[in-house]
Amino acid sequence: MRLDRMLRTVLRGPRAGWAAAAVLAAAAAVPAAGPAYAAERCAAGAPGAAPVQVAQLPDWVESIAVDGRGRMFATAYFSGRVYRIDAPGSAPVALTGDVGANGGIVVRDDGQLLVGTGNDLAHSLTGDLFPTSRLLRVDPDSGAVSTYASGLGGIDGVALAPDGTVYTTTLGGRNIGRVAPDGRVDPAWARVPQPNGIAVSPDGGEVYVVQTTVAPGLYRIPAGDPAHPRLWVSAGVFDALALPDGLTLDGRGRPLIATHAAGEIWRVEDGRLCSVESGLHLSTQIAYGHGDRGFSAGRLYRAGVDGKVYEVPGGAETAR
Repeated sequence: MRLDRMLRTVLRGPRAGWAAAAVLAAAAAVPAAGPAYAAERCAAGAPGAAPVQVAQLPDWVESIAVDGRGRMFATAYFSGRVYRIDAPGSAPVALTGDVGANGGIVVRDDGQLLVGTGNDLAHSLTGDLFPTSRLLRVDPDSGAVSTYASGLGGIDGVALAPDGTVYTTTLGGRNIGRVAPDGRVDPAWARVPQPNGIAVSPDGGEVYVVQTTVAPGLYRIPAGDPAHPRLWVSAGVFDALALPDGLTLDGRGRPLIATHAAGEIWRVEDGRLCSVESGLHLSTQIAYGHGDRGFSAGRLYRAGVDGKVYEVPGGAETAR
């Protein structure tokens, strides 16, 4: 989709102020002929099949996740709904009405969804000053909604640790929130500048957080020492306006990052960022499939501001 048409499409609705800022920033950073600089291609990512569109949602897709049955779930920025897509090519089904589900989404081991709220203009402008947002529990079949935790900053990113601990980020703030398995909430468990995408290492020992603006990069936070986040890898000088966003891990525990303006999907290899795929501008989140059907294991999927979901063969793996 051309950027001018995309602007007309997404700059509507109650949250259009923040949407305008994000999209205009991304558009300004993307020259008409493509990015002026591209990250080096990943060593194991020789050019292959092009990304293939597998779904279309009627909204800006903020985040996606896939359950063990291969069903994809998506949060919608403008409408605040949670959608379910049963398989590639299927029509999306709105599980909920507007419940403010415009942030991150994860699937628990019991199949229930955890969804972030408050990822809007007001929270982006006020950052961590008013930690009043809720983390919702949504049933993947009935769409029933309940409050799982409250007292967090506007929830952009959501990550789930193996022991059930939940971590959250607030774009425009600094605080990393934490919800313990027993429900205790710490809205300022750790601090990272301009946090966005978030993920947890396979052993639960480290929390990875994307810094989106000013000096884009990826932080590692020791789960047992949250007061000492460490910058792990920084974007190159030419990627200062790349606007890295969503974060996931592959089957080897390597972080992959979606970028708005650069239009690339980055992977961390040997302490540096390389490109798995390019040409996917205004991407918001990436996620691997699960199970043996639908959005299946080993396949990488991308969602974005355009509401489109693509399968990205360049990020595929034989096992998750």
